[in-house]
Amino acid sequence: MAKFLIVEARFYGHLNDMLVDGARSALEAAGHEVEVLTVPGALEIPGAIVLAAESGQYDGYVAIGVVIRGETYHFEIVAGESARAIMALTMDGIAIGNGILTVENEEQAVVRADKAQKDKGGEAAKAALTLFDLRSRFG
Repeated sequence: MAKFLIVEARFYGHLNDMLVDGARSALEAAGHEVEVLTVPGALEIPGAIVLAAESGQYDGYVAIGVVIRGETYHFEIVAGESARAIMALTMDGIAIGNGILTVENEEQAVVRADKAQKDKGGEAAKAALTLFDLRSRFG
């Protein structure tokens, strides 16, 4: 049994609840322990993962959040920089599944977050599990 940390940017609580539920279900179905850590926004997720990884307490991570396009350029910064930082950490060997939704509107987010529809939280957890397995195989 491994221990996974779901790091969620809890900006849209009802959407995050669906994403976290999907991620937790996938990790627990695979027989692993799960904890959830909440941070203010998507830009804080990679930093929280680094701090948790340095602690040595966790074997893998799932990044959860929702970024909905607004009227300003902020969407592009948050979406791009959070994805870039997570990818950099993954390239450093940290097993992370990226479940940060970047969508045009709330309706798109609901479809992607809902376990009965696209279950992107569950998919992100499965990606983290795959990377964890690969790290174990090659590490």
